[in-house]
Amino acid sequence: MSNRVVEGRMVTAESLAELIDGDKPMEATEIEDADRECPDCGGNVISVGYMPSVTAFMTGYKCQDCAWSETEEQ
Repeated sequence: MSNRVVEGRMVTAESLAELIDGDKPMEATEIEDADRECPDCGGNVISVGYMPSVTAFMTGYKCQDCAWSETEEQ
């Protein structure tokens, strides 16, 4: 699935990565379901892999229902 609803709006992989990181990514992988619940509200968490720069790859996690997000460097 390429698009998901996050906090009431439709996002693509690139816009989800930008929402998590604050900057537009160079490239992003497909959005996937993360096997975890949001620690703030208990909602569904989705993940996206993205490249914020040429030398870095991050995995971003975002709750679909609230503002919680976190990143993990690969």
